[in-house]
Amino acid sequence: MAVMDNRPPFLSLEGRDPTELFAAIPTPAYILDEAQLKRNGEILASVAEHTGARILLAQKAFSNFNLYPVLAPYLAGTEASGLFEARLGAEEMPGKEVHVFCAAYRERDFGELLHYADHIVFNSPRQLETFGPSAKAAGKSVGLRINPECSTQEGHEIYDPCAPGSRLGTTRKQWDAQMTDRLISLLDGLHFHTLCEQDSDALETTLDAVEEKFGDILPRMQWLNFGGGHHITRPGYDIPRLERCIRRARNNWNVTVYLEPGEACALNAGYLVTSVLDLPVNGETNLAILDMSAACHTPDVLEMPYRPPLFGAGEAGERLYTYRLGGPTCLSGDVIGDYSFDLPLTEGDQLVFGDMAIYTTCKNNTFNGVPLPDIWVRHTDDSLENIRTFGYSDFKTRLGR
Repeated sequence: MAVMDNRPPFLSLEGRDPTELFAAIPTPAYILDEAQLKRNGEILASVAEHTGARILLAQKAFSNFNLYPVLAPYLAGTEASGLFEARLGAEEMPGKEVHVFCAAYRERDFGELLHYADHIVFNSPRQLETFGPSAKAAGKSVGLRINPECSTQEGHEIYDPCAPGSRLGTTRKQWDAQMTDRLISLLDGLHFHTLCEQDSDALETTLDAVEEKFGDILPRMQWLNFGGGHHITRPGYDIPRLERCIRRARNNWNVTVYLEPGEACALNAGYLVTSVLDLPVNGETNLAILDMSAACHTPDVLEMPYRPPLFGAGEAGERLYTYRLGGPTCLSGDVIGDYSFDLPLTEGDQLVFGDMAIYTTCKNNTFNGVPLPDIWVRHTDDSLENIRTFGYSDFKTRLGR
């Protein structure tokens, strides 16, 4: 394989070749990097210390609770998208705050949710009217998600909560038409989430829109949640601008500021190790069939879409040998991407993808009956521990008894 690729997804390896470090691990397998989680946590804790903000782990991006003890010292708690995540956060990060937002809650779940959540954010005035009084009576901090109608996305419309006709958040027009004094009296805070893998300039633009549309409401609130999508731990992220945004909100409206990043907590803190099964050639295209699947094991590769970083590889045509890497499923579009290598691939070669801690283990599936990869942890002393092995029963039992 090629010499070390020093892009951020592999920096925590400190110059070592992951194909050697992970050679004994049966593939496919996810490997979560404890050291990188700590580095991310330290960055987030620094922001909190400088600004007084309270930072939460958005579990939708990273739900590997075995590693919560690594992140817990740096965070105020967890953010959940529903009952199960709220329970997970309460159980696995005990003593920390549990926040939950859902586009719509179910009556049959809400009583149990009250047992786990500290902050409950509603998506619409109607949901606030339905469930807000019982949340308030249970001593919970109650919030409403707002939609500042300020799109800052480019190329990822599926992740834009401010797109026209969005189902997420309450616009000022909806607020004026539906928010009575009684409903407003239930509120402790407001929540917005408009970003996706973005820098703090997009947050600053969004905060301008929030001030324009809801600035008259915010002085009545106790807290303001900036949501997620902040790529705080990415190299080059403008942390001073983020801190100015937090101080601006605190000073202007006297609110506690919350942030709930998911990716930033576990960015570049994981790998997916896979092996080459077959090397067909179709016309001018050299193919490599792997024992991992984009559709099953890294679904964001197809949904986002994006091309994940691969150790020792370059762009198509950049190095001598180019291959189209794909999975073993029947889906013709189960393709990870085109990559080039210094040497030709051979059957059995091990490949290591980077930045595989986020939106992988929490989103994977068993389409085609493809087995789920095992989950390993790389501890700070370089030791490797298997924390979960999957088999046939994991495929079968989710489909029936």
